[in-house]
Amino acid sequence: MRNPDSSGHGLLLSLLLLAALTAVALLTRPLIPIDETRYVSAAWEMWLRGDFLVPFKNGEPYSHKPPFMFWMFHAGWALFGVNDWWPRLVLPLFSAGALLLTYSLARRLWPQRVGLGGQAALVLVSAQLWLLFSTSVMFDVMLAFWVLFGMHGVLAAADGKRRGFVMLGIAIGMGVLTKGPVILLNLLPVTVLALWWHPGLTWGRWFGGVGLALLLGTAIALLWAIPAGQAGGEAYRNAIFWGQTADRMVESFAHRRPFWWYLPLLPLLLFPWFVWPGLWKALAHHRKLGLDRGTRFCLAWMLPVFIAFSFISGKQPHYLVPLFPALALLAARVLADRSNPRVGLPALLAAALGGVLMLAASGQIAALHDQVAALPPLWPGVLLVLLAGAAWVAGRRGVSPVLNLAVLGAAVLALVQMAAMRSIDPLYDIKPMALAIKQVQDEGLPVANAARYHAQYQFLGRLEAPLVELQGTELTRWLAAYPEAYVVMYLKDTQNLDAIPARHKQAYRGGAAVLVDVKTAASLLADATD
Repeated sequence: MRNPDSSGHGLLLSLLLLAALTAVALLTRPLIPIDETRYVSAAWEMWLRGDFLVPFKNGEPYSHKPPFMFWMFHAGWALFGVNDWWPRLVLPLFSAGALLLTYSLARRLWPQRVGLGGQAALVLVSAQLWLLFSTSVMFDVMLAFWVLFGMHGVLAAADGKRRGFVMLGIAIGMGVLTKGPVILLNLLPVTVLALWWHPGLTWGRWFGGVGLALLLGTAIALLWAIPAGQAGGEAYRNAIFWGQTADRMVESFAHRRPFWWYLPLLPLLLFPWFVWPGLWKALAHHRKLGLDRGTRFCLAWMLPVFIAFSFISGKQPHYLVPLFPALALLAARVLADRSNPRVGLPALLAAALGGVLMLAASGQIAALHDQVAALPPLWPGVLLVLLAGAAWVAGRRGVSPVLNLAVLGAAVLALVQMAAMRSIDPLYDIKPMALAIKQVQDEGLPVANAARYHAQYQFLGRLEAPLVELQGTELTRWLAAYPEAYVVMYLKDTQNLDAIPARHKQAYRGGAAVLVDVKTAASLLADATD
């Protein structure tokens, strides 16, 4: 039976799966506070000010992230007008680019095995963490795109092509403009280990080229950083040249997550591939055959970075996203030596998840009543069980396991999002609150946020003025000074929510947010201190 993932069809199928998941994400969930709304709001404030050098958050220079993703938002807004949907398409487009680069990287690493590129793309597009962040307004898939571009440069340079070092330099510079110096952690280990995966390189010439690539990358980043530092003022300049890196290091080591923290997450992040026994059997078989150049390259890319992130105590799952192309390439390579069409365990786990969704829909999981706004529908769980059964049957009948598991992995995330839409969205869709704040500001009245403010309302409400960020005694004094103002307040106890007179009230992240006048705000503050 001809495998549909054995040629360019695998790439096409991976792009179709990505497009389907993008459509599901657009239809089933809003921009999620705090991160997604903050990043789009930073781009909105740049657009509003006509300042494309310095990102702003709530009227102040925002030094935590470089501007490349914001520039991509601006490019779409320039073409289509300011809208909510374009920022949510930017990351899927970069994910599609990463699939293309992964496909071509497989062909470069194993030119004699033309089918590996399509298989690698299918493995990548169906891993849960990659899919989730491909449809989220976050930086990591965009960073992965530049990592892949840099890996192409590294291989070209190892094959004696000088343009490879230029590509590496461009990847470093654009990676810095995307998410900062972390691009170096993703790109440099594979260059340091080049003599292991590509014996015969001249040591001095190789590292001289890498050094020139570093200089080129630094120059690209400085083309933005120097004028931005001058325009943003001394505090912003210090932050982007030093403070951001130092603060991130301090913050990273403050979380105190143990060295092994990533390990128990891997079955979920890499579902369905990590839990498939066929992959582990293929890996054991491949070890007996020895490591070829491409396999060594993937290990040199992946393992040092994973170990480094494991030592950093401030771990986050999305830090691993740029490693997923290496994992996909390695998986495709080891599977090429063995044929094991059975996908029993992943199908069983997917069916179990479908059963959990059905129990949730029927209200049998009592804890859900306190955690969600409404119980999920029944049909996504039923459909997931049916699809898991179909995957099991297809595997028994010899259907390509890579294609089979890719479809199953994509279906799991799609159906989970559909099941969660009705239950979770009311807690995170803050556009109604943002529009209510906009109405108050249009009336010429100030609005304060009675908590740390992450600019979550700025873009969704198209706010043209910042919110006053106040906490504690500052808020009490401000209420006395502005008797006509309004305040956004956050409540953990929502039992008396209906009794609160508010301009707008809604569920928010497990509690509630209310937009109230000064008198009501003072009353709520008094109740909170009793």
